[in-house]
Amino acid sequence: MSWNPALDPSIPLGNQVDSIETVIVPRARDLGGFEVRRALPSAQRQMVGPFIFFDQMGPAEFLTGEGIDVRPHPHIGLGTVTYLMKGRLHHRDSLGTDQWIEPGAVNWMMAGHGITHSERTDGAARRAPLTMFGLQTWLAVPKDREDDPADFIHVEKSRLPELEGEGKQVRLILGHAWGARMDLEMPSEVFYADAVLASGASIPLPDDHEDRGVYVLTGEVEQGGQVFEAGRMLVFRPGDRVSVKAGDQGARIMLLGGATMDGPRYIWWNFVASSKDRIDAAKEAWRAGDWAHGRFRLPPQDDHEFIPAPEK
Repeated sequence: MSWNPALDPSIPLGNQVDSIETVIVPRARDLGGFEVRRALPSAQRQMVGPFIFFDQMGPAEFLTGEGIDVRPHPHIGLGTVTYLMKGRLHHRDSLGTDQWIEPGAVNWMMAGHGITHSERTDGAARRAPLTMFGLQTWLAVPKDREDDPADFIHVEKSRLPELEGEGKQVRLILGHAWGARMDLEMPSEVFYADAVLASGASIPLPDDHEDRGVYVLTGEVEQGGQVFEAGRMLVFRPGDRVSVKAGDQGARIMLLGGATMDGPRYIWWNFVASSKDRIDAAKEAWRAGDWAHGRFRLPPQDDHEFIPAPEK
């Protein structure tokens, strides 16, 4: 059994307790007219499976000439997934990747030992009003994968497995679930899916994953006699057979989870690591600013500015 702080042999399982272990209400933050809701990490849970960071971006409306400008910044010890429902986002990184991210596609960036990237709505994206709505998640990686080389993989929407029936439309973004598998190698066991449910439709959570959660994007869902509205993350007890049911207006939900990590993680700024020493080394490398010979490079197509490391 891998490390899971939710498991305690003194706590009953199965029908003896509510299958929902935790309900997380994301913290909302206004970034100049662009709201971000952060569900992970939270006071209740650092991770759900390998997911250690879960942000909902928007929905937000940008006028012509306005948009997002996230300057180049570093990551270590994690993989990121940017998944959009609406809008476009321009990704550039220190590997030389220059990729527009569009709705329904999967964009997996493995930071490993270190990567730098920027995210902007620039060029043609600012010549007309733009709606932005999406999710950015970070996945912690096992200790033996923390120093892997950086990588970036873009998978078109048409390549993602889709399941449909009984009022459900499900797109598998990462990993395996419900007999389907996404053809993208991951550093640990995981599942991540986008599900649209008609009024009254139910979907079971995969029962072959240790840790499982549901994030309500739109509408409402019912579980265990309770109703949960949009902007709630439900985390379920391991081992229970669980399903969630859409309310009268239907719902769109994200299902996520997988194997729990081989121990807790330290988080500082954009860095995730199994030890403070790893965090400190990355801090020093970014602050040194040796873009030609140091640990970090700036994206060659976006190297005129960067985000300085916080003082604390």
